[in-house]
Amino acid sequence: MNKVIEADFFPRESDPEFSRTGSIARSGLGEKRRILIVDNDRESTRLVKILLERTGRYLVLEENDATKAHQSARNFRPDVILLDIVMPETDGGEVAAQIQADPELQRTPIMFLTALVTKAEAKTGLRIQGHPFLAKPISIPELISATEESLPARAAF
Repeated sequence: MNKVIEADFFPRESDPEFSRTGSIARSGLGEKRRILIVDNDRESTRLVKILLERTGRYLVLEENDATKAHQSARNFRPDVILLDIVMPETDGGEVAAQIQADPELQRTPIMFLTALVTKAEAKTGLRIQGHPFLAKPISIPELISATEESLPARAAF
């Protein structure tokens, strides 16, 4: 019964929105990519985690306390970090600077998720602190596509 719910809940690869990511799923890369999502909005991170993990290609760790994000990244060793900009105590820019200053994490791609820009602005190719960003609310197909573009290339064999 659970499989039926998952299949009905998440769009199929034949959905036009998923056409670019469908080829990735069929590429034979069996290992799941690790994504750390840092946002103080627990409901948002939970939803993104569920939707990304249902693709079968990602293992997602949520961190809702920006002051713990750097240590979570050190422990989890993500392939990419999705980082909200506006958070209490420590903002995303500070977290990104901490991660970039860490020799063990400095090559980890960071993608900002923010409500400070419009969807149109996000599509212009501009960067925040040198990092790509997506406008909130995010669409999962768009997030998957942008995440795949941010991930380091892996050998297909």
